[in-house]
Amino acid sequence: MPWGQALVSFKKDPSPVLPILEQLKTDPSPYVRKSVANNLNDTSKTHPDLVTKLAQDWYGRHEHTDWIVKHGCRTLLKKGNRDVLAIFVR
Repeated sequence: MPWGQALVSFKKDPSPVLPILEQLKTDPSPYVRKSVANNLNDTSKTHPDLVTKLAQDWYGRHEHTDWIVKHGCRTLLKKGNRDVLAIFVR
């Protein structure tokens, strides 16, 4: 069950949110990091290429971002996205 309505403008263009996610990706709070991952997963449904690029950039840089990438790409992984799968096979 969703906690709130989707913000359609950010579904169309998620770029204003990206600098915020960039700042929060290594936050010490697991709650904040889970929120970042959930945002990426939601974004992956409309902008899979953008999330794939972020995942490639973030994975392997920090233990927190590794978890975020895995959790944030869960829909793409379930769909068998080859580019995302390749991130984890390295």
